[in-house]
Amino acid sequence: MADKAKFIEELSARYSPKGDFIILGKGMLDGEVIPEVNVTLPLKTINRHGLIAGATGTGKTKTLQAFAEQLSHKGIPSLVLDIKGDFSGIAEPGSENAVITERYAKTQLSYQPQAFPVELMTISGEKGVKLRATVTEFGPILLSKILELNDTQQSIISIIFKYCDDKGLPLIDLEDLKKVLQYVTDNPQGKADLANNYGSIAPASLGAILRSIVSLEQQGAAQFFGEPSFDVEDLLHQRDGKGVVNILRVGNIQSKPQLFSTFMLSLFAEIYMTFPEEGDSGKPKLVLFIDEAHLIFNEASKTLLAQIETMVKLIRSKGVGIYFITQIPGDVPENVLSQLGLKIQHALRGFTAKDRKEISKAVENYPITEFYKADELIQNLGIGEAFITALDEKGIPTPLVHTYLISPESRMDVLTDAEVSDLTSRSALVAKYEQTVNKDSAYEMLANRMEQATQNTSTTQKSRPVKEEPGMFESVMKSRAGRTFTTTLAREGAKFVLGMLGLGGRKR
Repeated sequence: MADKAKFIEELSARYSPKGDFIILGKGMLDGEVIPEVNVTLPLKTINRHGLIAGATGTGKTKTLQAFAEQLSHKGIPSLVLDIKGDFSGIAEPGSENAVITERYAKTQLSYQPQAFPVELMTISGEKGVKLRATVTEFGPILLSKILELNDTQQSIISIIFKYCDDKGLPLIDLEDLKKVLQYVTDNPQGKADLANNYGSIAPASLGAILRSIVSLEQQGAAQFFGEPSFDVEDLLHQRDGKGVVNILRVGNIQSKPQLFSTFMLSLFAEIYMTFPEEGDSGKPKLVLFIDEAHLIFNEASKTLLAQIETMVKLIRSKGVGIYFITQIPGDVPENVLSQLGLKIQHALRGFTAKDRKEISKAVENYPITEFYKADELIQNLGIGEAFITALDEKGIPTPLVHTYLISPESRMDVLTDAEVSDLTSRSALVAKYEQTVNKDSAYEMLANRMEQATQNTSTTQKSRPVKEEPGMFESVMKSRAGRTFTTTLAREGAKFVLGMLGLGGRKR
């Protein structure tokens, strides 16, 4: 039996910040809840990032929900990437039951059912705030990484951006980009202008770029690129003193990994470029929660992984914290894991040799404790219990504590379709971003220019018609590689339709 008095003294001293804080639960010792030990997090260290891990069904999502609620109480907004689609209930008040009554009797805290301000968001056309960005906002380097282009192709994209900037051609959506590529390779005036002032484009490179653009469009990116582009300042709202919980529903990430990578890169870059330096201001400006993070890391491109590593290191100074929710700590790359100050570890199951290795690895990352046999207890944590270690106000890791977590005060279930419709119909942000703005951009300007050139040519040429040589754009798509690409798209499209009808064959 551990020394209870010593436990209370040591843990209370390390989990009693002088500044403002949030509470996650009460300490436990030998299976008993110790009400005297509050497990708290100082607001000033929440931008040091964190991890919520645990096996399926151990309560990670409910911990995330309670965490977001506590932040909202302090006026701190959050953005939750809800991959399973089970987080939206935070918009409605919870209801007390026998389990919650027992839990709060043990913690000696009060349970107050309540709803929290919520904005539902989407990048794939569902109900909610439409998140968009323009091609210009991405820039040539970021766009080239998303399209997974090589150095030569990336230099061509940079030339195209420079050409459009010099000629006053706005690049809003992917149609604009494709139209410019067509203009500078098929149109005599555009082709000559590009070759004389910027350099020519090889047909092979053009074909590779076009295939990458079409591949991105197949994942739904056509509706992501456009105007009005989303202003990240709209993530920072409060209502009645509570921080708004922004929920991005991305349940189809596995079928659209490139689109999701596009969004993530855009979001991180925009936040970093837009938000001013905060330093250690006392509390975070925004907290990002990435649920089911193992799906992100498994499906993400190398570009996204590198960008996440970079942003985790840099974005703290902008007053932004990033929290990953996953099954085992090993799901998170080592370079990212080493940057995470808070670790909330639910139970892990040691069914296989690999599982036992993951448990040993997780325990090795905890501060040494005399109060627990961590390698044994981690496999026997109950639902709503977790190991926690964080950073105190001086940035020093706190002792490992077996924590009896608080329950969410909002509904621990999803919103109904009717509730989603009602919530989005009342949202000012939904109305703000609902309608796509179709301004005159590169597509319209070049289409008019090419049409005018065609009309001028037809009035001056009254001799017998001469067969026009196919343009580079057309040649690429009619080439053997182009035909193969078109056939592949048709075949994959057919497979997709058959899959929707339940007639698809076996999947990889």
